[in-house]
Amino acid sequence: MPKPFEIVVISGKGGTGKTVFTSCLASIFQDKVVADCDVDAPDLHLLFTPLVKRQEVFPGTPHASIDPDKCTSCDRCFQVCRFGAVVPPESGTGTIYRIDDLACEGCAVCEWTCPAGAISMVAGPSGKWFVSDTRFGTLVHAKLGVAQENSGKLVTVVREEARKAAIEKGCRFVVIDGPPGIGCPVIASVAGADLAVAVTEPTLSGVHDLERVLELTSHFGVKTGVIINKFDLNGEIVLKMEQFLESAGIPLLGKIRFDTTVNRAIGEGRTVIEYSESEVAREMTLAAEETIALANQGLDVKASTESRGD
Repeated sequence: MPKPFEIVVISGKGGTGKTVFTSCLASIFQDKVVADCDVDAPDLHLLFTPLVKRQEVFPGTPHASIDPDKCTSCDRCFQVCRFGAVVPPESGTGTIYRIDDLACEGCAVCEWTCPAGAISMVAGPSGKWFVSDTRFGTLVHAKLGVAQENSGKLVTVVREEARKAAIEKGCRFVVIDGPPGIGCPVIASVAGADLAVAVTEPTLSGVHDLERVLELTSHFGVKTGVIINKFDLNGEIVLKMEQFLESAGIPLLGKIRFDTTVNRAIGEGRTVIEYSESEVAREMTLAAEETIALANQGLDVKASTESRGD
């Protein structure tokens, strides 16, 4: 089976409604596996109530570890460490040196310079990733530990596992809830995707963030559609956004109003579409259907291109 078609939902910042829309998209999208790539602050599982079927440890950056039985207290590690991670023995407590894991940057200089071979680089767990069953199908998700690094690498793991799950189940699509912003985990979510959906809101910062997100997706050659959330808060900015998108040839997939129904649905752990038949639920549905139509169109183009060997 060919590589599944990947749709990633992103936003310039948190709080724009990205995950809420992703949950609605997943609730009506058939033939898909869902991935939560917002590994620093995942919350899609709160609406999906997943049943974990597989759990794996994600290894972190290796940190130095001192073997007290081999340490000769030569003080060389303390001298070469530029991060203050080597803690010498305090007066009257013996000769044992130790490593402050929070300060250690994993540069391994201490390991290279230790004449007794007492220091080794050890990778401890920095997070976990999961494959779960939900009422909307398979969900691949993860949780990075507090103050841990390599969120981009964990995003890559989640995407790879979602692809594998989609191929195993014969699903043609992977729906990804991406991280907010334009940093490393967002790049790891967007690069190689087939379609991006940018969720924005009509504020001055929303305009700025949308421009940055569109620059990012353009750089990676990912076709992008836009959804304007809370469109009724500022009609003037919405009009400017619409004019910009039209001039740039970027499809507007939907406009969704501000409605406290969304908050109530989240509070009950349900998608907006499940929770009510309100106008905001209808607008969510229409935006999801436009996204699905664009994805199907993109899948047809991709299949045609691959069949020609382009």
